[in-house]
Amino acid sequence: MSRLVIVSNRVAIPAEGKGLVSAGGLAVAVNEAFSAYEGLWFGWSGEITENPDPEPRLIDRGRVQYAVLDLSPQDYKEYYAGFANRALWPIMHYRVGLGSYSRSDYSGYQRVNRLFARALAKLLEPDDLVWVHDYHLIPLASELRGQGVDNPIGYFHHIPWPGADVFNTLPASGDLLRAIADYDLIGLQTDPDVQNLSRNLIDDLRAIPLGGGSLMVDGRRTRIRSFPIGIDVTGFKEAADKAGTNKIVRETMAGLRTRKLLIGVDRLDYSKGVPERMEAVDRFFASNPDQRGNVVYIQITPKSRSEVPEYEQLSRDVNEKVGDINGMLGEPAWTPIQYVTKAYPRPVLAGLYRAARVGLVTPMRDGMNLVAKEYVVAQSEDDPGVLVLSKFAGAARQMPEALLVNPYDRFEMAEAIREALYMPREERLARWKPMNERMKREDVDWWARNFMTELENFRTLDRSPPATVAAAE
Repeated sequence: MSRLVIVSNRVAIPAEGKGLVSAGGLAVAVNEAFSAYEGLWFGWSGEITENPDPEPRLIDRGRVQYAVLDLSPQDYKEYYAGFANRALWPIMHYRVGLGSYSRSDYSGYQRVNRLFARALAKLLEPDDLVWVHDYHLIPLASELRGQGVDNPIGYFHHIPWPGADVFNTLPASGDLLRAIADYDLIGLQTDPDVQNLSRNLIDDLRAIPLGGGSLMVDGRRTRIRSFPIGIDVTGFKEAADKAGTNKIVRETMAGLRTRKLLIGVDRLDYSKGVPERMEAVDRFFASNPDQRGNVVYIQITPKSRSEVPEYEQLSRDVNEKVGDINGMLGEPAWTPIQYVTKAYPRPVLAGLYRAARVGLVTPMRDGMNLVAKEYVVAQSEDDPGVLVLSKFAGAARQMPEALLVNPYDRFEMAEAIREALYMPREERLARWKPMNERMKREDVDWWARNFMTELENFRTLDRSPPATVAAAE
């Protein structure tokens, strides 16, 4: 049987004798992929050392072996904090004005991908399937091909792929387009993302469309299609069902008493629209003074990438906004916004989602956004809450029954909050049921299985140009 090799920026190594990974994000997706394969998970250990060993540490955990490399301070600064998160991340999220490009950072990005490729190539076996994850590793297939690796290599891009007029503002855009074409299969979250990347390759690299999502780029065939990522529906619903016994959930509910709860859960990032959401909540209370004291908004926002200057400024801006709103509206017995910067485990989040009458998921731009899916799955079957969802989140494609809003319009968001709070039970059920059924069908197992089936097909696919294309050339 084929071995699956997953490559990601970070690797989550389980404690010995424990489950494969803790629940959440990429870890859940990897867990599902490995459920059908023995394999290897390769990537950065999360450690920074002055003189990292170029050979990875190998750790065995049953069916899965983990191979991790440390990074030097310079590698971390240039590859991760620099090019990946100060240049690629903002451009991919349509925030051109926030992009910060430097040649040294881009050189570090290329260097770390080359380092990863050299270490990984030594571990690969002829029948391995290689699945690379996310924007940190776009050049990895190209580097592996340079090492003589001819295995099927797939890539999944977890964040948006912008239109060419946005992506091409990045000075390294041409290099990255040529590099991504060395993957056999490229997965994106939505059909618009697929259209953006395909058009970019056709217009800039003169890729030849072959039909069915396949393109010929410089004599090599690649296929681009959407694979919207799902969540562990069964596990998350079970966590919500049991959450009533959780101490934090019980204390939160006791503190709310009869008040209705609005909830937002996001990593601290300018793409998530947290300050704009707070302004919308402020506008809601201004327009609905009778709801003051009757509604509480809890925003859970663990800090991230605090070493990146833009994130430090965002943290200050959000704290200032919370203080201003609570200072203007708050009363001795009521604080309108409860802002929490610690991370909570899945059982707590599942319980808070179920308790919330309204889930506010309003990113300015998002590849998918799994919080939207978790909120829907966590709801009570008899009395579900209402999801207010940004039309610029990839999840909006699968969840049209949500209240879709423009996150740049605080008045529209405020009105959606009001509509959600006053929505009758019958309408809430009518909106929730089709979304919940869709989440059950299109869960994380469905996502991983579809991608791996597609990648397996490249074993027998002749990757050389079809005769008609070769003749035309």
